[in-house]
Amino acid sequence: MYIGFQHLHSFMTYLVLAGIIISISWALKGYLTKQPFTDKDRKIALLGLIPTHLQWVIGLVLYFLSPLGLTSLSGEAMQNSMLRLYTIEHPIMMILGVVLITAGFSKAKRASDPKKQFMFIWAFYLVGLILILSRIPWVVWP
Repeated sequence: MYIGFQHLHSFMTYLVLAGIIISISWALKGYLTKQPFTDKDRKIALLGLIPTHLQWVIGLVLYFLSPLGLTSLSGEAMQNSMLRLYTIEHPIMMILGVVLITAGFSKAKRASDPKKQFMFIWAFYLVGLILILSRIPWVVWP
């Protein structure tokens, strides 16, 4: 079961990154061209939000199943850089990235000005993407 979740989590990363990049690009285009914010724009923003949330849930399950997750949380984890990445850094940065992406979508949904709606999406999603990219374990990523 652990291996299955590990593979699913690795595969989903491609969908998450693609969805976030598409959402950022679309929102930036809408922001620069001063288009009205339509239902289509909201749905494209969901392309970044939904896979990110699904990935977070899969990662949370994996964190409790993995020998590199919660079970290895100890003082030794701070001395080993790879263990620290899996136990502390990766989960915290991913949670912050998901929170920023969710906040950007929520703020865009509540804003009335189309320019602000697009701005909230591309700005928050971009910062979330940077945080996510900063703590992907690139050495073992397929």
